[in-house]
Amino acid sequence: MPTNTESGLLAGVRVLDMTNVLAGPFAGYQLALMGADVVKVETPGTGDLARQLGASRELSEHRLGVSFLAQNSGKRSITVNLKSDGGRRIFERLVAGADVLLENFRPGVLARLGFDWERLRTINPRLVYCAVSGFGATGPMSQRPAYDQVIQGLSGMMSVTGTPDTAPLRVGFPICDSFGGLAAAFAVVSALLRQRSTGQGAYLDTSMLDAAITSMGWVVSDHLIAGREPMPMGNENVTSAPSGTFETGDGDLNIAANKQEQYETLCTVLDRPELLTDPRFVTREDRKRKRDELREELQRSLKTKSAREWDDILLGTGVPAAPVVSVPTALRSQQIRHRELVSEVELATGGGKTVEVLGSPTHVDGASVRPASRAPRLGEHTEAVLGELGFTGEEIAALREEGAI
Repeated sequence: MPTNTESGLLAGVRVLDMTNVLAGPFAGYQLALMGADVVKVETPGTGDLARQLGASRELSEHRLGVSFLAQNSGKRSITVNLKSDGGRRIFERLVAGADVLLENFRPGVLARLGFDWERLRTINPRLVYCAVSGFGATGPMSQRPAYDQVIQGLSGMMSVTGTPDTAPLRVGFPICDSFGGLAAAFAVVSALLRQRSTGQGAYLDTSMLDAAITSMGWVVSDHLIAGREPMPMGNENVTSAPSGTFETGDGDLNIAANKQEQYETLCTVLDRPELLTDPRFVTREDRKRKRDELREELQRSLKTKSAREWDDILLGTGVPAAPVVSVPTALRSQQIRHRELVSEVELATGGGKTVEVLGSPTHVDGASVRPASRAPRLGEHTEAVLGELGFTGEEIAALREEGAI
């Protein structure tokens, strides 16, 4: 299989990435994977908080925390102090030459530093300015601090996760940060399309709360359109039965026999023909009403073999099924290895050390897409980028003396 580094789809696009931690950096990373020149603009001395986050203390001490490495490969890093006169001059030049400005400060922070939307588009009328925040730039909650778990709770997501006994329950990964980042990246690319055809810039206001609610699909639409009250159902599928997670002789197995013919095939494979005529389970609606009883019946047969064995048996039958596995097992699977989703990049600490990071879930022209370079050291590319902006060596030295970089 051919392997790309970056895809090149956004070649020639320069993105100023002023984001921290996850939602914003995730958006910037998707743009970098697609070929944009993403320049990470960080505060001198500290940089992105994610540089200090993650499971490896050693990496965090190098300001290359696991959380940072995961979302910042393929980017360049410069340090700019926007509270200094020199830093503001640098930032003006950066904005003037950029296609995109991406930030996830609390709404109003950049304006208080002297760069509201009116000023930014005066500097660069073509600029696509995307602000990612917990609640959006407007509304009564706009100034509240937001973290993924806070958004999960306020979106209703936690209320439908788990069982009636365990809900509300947090989804086990920062799903709202991820959806917020994807929404921002999609909006940026959409605005770039208009920019390329008309020369017009855009102001994009991405809300993690809005993104979380729009991500919930049928949970929301069943309530808005059909008036159904969303309820936690554990591993069950509200739309069908048998459709959920089932115990086997060894391990759990997901089965989604959502169609009548799939249910009939499942009963045949399990050698349970009597379930086809059992009055409790004849129709789809019958099975939904009696899902607990149906589960008990099916698990009696499923417990005769392991989840892996049932997966092999069901694979050619047309009944959607697969074992429930751990994250390490998923990453080692033949499918993920074939797709080359996991890439090895070097560490900026030197010594030839490498780490593994995720690339893009989308293949381009038949090739997988991975970061073109490692995650940068804090301020690693400051002098190079300032040189591209026209600053001389003497000017850069003066800016450093001033504390602007």
